[in-house]
Amino acid sequence: MSRVVIVGAGVAGLATAALLARAGDDVEVVDRLDTVGGRAGTWQRDGFTFDLGPSWFLMPEVFESFYREVGTTTAEQLDLVDLDPAYRVLAEDAEPLDVRSGRARATELFESVEAGAGARLGRYLDEARDAYRVAVDHLLRTDFSRPRDLLVPAVLRRLPTLARLLAVPLSRHVDTRFTDRRLRQVLGYPAVFLGTRPERAPSMYHLMSHLDLVDGVRYPRGGFGEVTRSLARLAEDAGARLTLGTEVTALRTTTGAGNVRTARRPRAHVTGIDVVGPDGPRTIDADVVVHAGDLHHLETQILPAHLRTYPERWWSRRDPGPGAVLVHLGVRGRLPELTHHTLMFTRDWTEGFDAVDGQRPLPDPASAYVCAPSRTDATVAPDGHETLFLLVPVHADPELGRGGLDGTGDPGVERIADAAIAQLAAWAGVPDLAERIVVRRTVGPGDMAADLHAWRGGALGPAHTLRQSAMLRARNTSRRVDGLVHAGASTIPGVGVPMCLLSAQVAHDTLARARARASIDVPTTTQPHTSSDAR
Repeated sequence: MSRVVIVGAGVAGLATAALLARAGDDVEVVDRLDTVGGRAGTWQRDGFTFDLGPSWFLMPEVFESFYREVGTTTAEQLDLVDLDPAYRVLAEDAEPLDVRSGRARATELFESVEAGAGARLGRYLDEARDAYRVAVDHLLRTDFSRPRDLLVPAVLRRLPTLARLLAVPLSRHVDTRFTDRRLRQVLGYPAVFLGTRPERAPSMYHLMSHLDLVDGVRYPRGGFGEVTRSLARLAEDAGARLTLGTEVTALRTTTGAGNVRTARRPRAHVTGIDVVGPDGPRTIDADVVVHAGDLHHLETQILPAHLRTYPERWWSRRDPGPGAVLVHLGVRGRLPELTHHTLMFTRDWTEGFDAVDGQRPLPDPASAYVCAPSRTDATVAPDGHETLFLLVPVHADPELGRGGLDGTGDPGVERIADAAIAQLAAWAGVPDLAERIVVRRTVGPGDMAADLHAWRGGALGPAHTLRQSAMLRARNTSRRVDGLVHAGASTIPGVGVPMCLLSAQVAHDTLARARARASIDVPTTTQPHTSSDAR
């Protein structure tokens, strides 16, 4: 049994805790927030329940795989509802589209909009399904430390196709097949789920269209907080301890002859972490530390320079993905004009992407996402009311400011929120929307940076551009510190709740192999130091 400390009580941290505690490790999870969930947490006020981030339940087989690995099932943990329609598209200067999952209904919709598009979508979805199977079966469950994991027939047979899908951007892959702007946007928007824009996402990611157009979109009744609460429950049932409201201030390490890997530099080994909590500072001893928080913060603020795998100069050449202004609204009266998920697409959405890149001010109107979970789930709003969640992608910059209650956030954040509310009112045909708001809360990039230590206040994590995908993404082990493993959106395999579950499984498997090699044993000749000592 190892003493394991997990930093971060988000999806990846809680999932890793459940896996390792079930395997017999002594596990403690620490998080600076007072509640579990991180980006996937919840906020409640006056009978309204708001998800703080994730709201699309996709890739159900990943959830099922994880739950089975910890001795349960998705059905035992979550009450899932199939959404029909999966989502609605409100397009500027065009008729709205209701997108329903299922191959036949998706191809029917495309054909009704553009002659011949149904057959072309069928071929597109065939390729998307094949790419999805390769990704899930072979690319998303590995840390890429062993080349033989990829040298399997299913991958080798598809190398020419995979190379093309990686070289061609998603926008070109879509635009050469479809003409209608709305259809292009439906197929290009998954890039936003991955923290980037269609021109920068490899077309390999067209596999995402298999998820919403064929596999279906679901919703866990009670909101996405039910997912994180189930993970916390499973971790604690397995014996893990959750320590909340506790900030990590340093990583403790030792160096010595027992861990020399090269003639020039001895490696360090973790011995624990220093924290500050409600009872003051203390040290938590550990043989292994799994860092499931923001990797940039760990590498540039916690680790000393000589122990960094990814120093600031590495991050300066990376894309943090988008920031976001989030708007939580409790609304009096019902809103039949909305479906559970609504996407608002502007005529020229490249202006919005340019704004996210910091090249121009955010346009008005701007493309945005709206979630109305109370259209499906009466438990998340008081009787006769609706719960709304608006997300406007913005440039990842904490200087944009922080949000607040009832319009008290920083001016830049509140202006974006006001514009999004007015746009939704006009586009959805709810002219009195603003007057019916009884609860309002905004969140800006400054909140993401302050509350989650998110790199540059990013809403999702590093973007899935070509150079930040698969084996080119930050790895899940430190090159300089034995016993330090990473999980979560910053690392392999990427952003999103399913990816964070997979990252927990990758971290678990990485530790299992390391233990088999006896490469994370504490050295016998050591000189202790903390990260703060070495700065």
